[in-house]
Amino acid sequence: MKNNEQKPDFLFEKVNYKILLIGIAVIALGFILMSGGGSDDPTVFSEAVFSWRRIRLAPTVVLIGFGITIYSIFKKK
Repeated sequence: MKNNEQKPDFLFEKVNYKILLIGIAVIALGFILMSGGGSDDPTVFSEAVFSWRRIRLAPTVVLIGFGITIYSIFKKK
C-alpha cells in the first residue's frame, strides 16, 4: 500500500493565496485608474492628465494593493 505518500507542502495556506489574488486585483485596478487622459494630437496639451483620479486616487489604490499583498505574505494560521 501507498500509505507513506505525503501531500505536497505549499508555502502558504489557501487563505493567503486568496488574499494575494485580491491584492493583485487591487493593484491592477489602480493601474487601470491611472490610464488615459492623453491627447490624440501630440501638439495639444490635455489637462486631463492632472485629474484627481490619476494623481491621488490611483496611486493610493496601488499602495493599498501592495499593502494587501504584503499582508498576505506575512499572515500566519
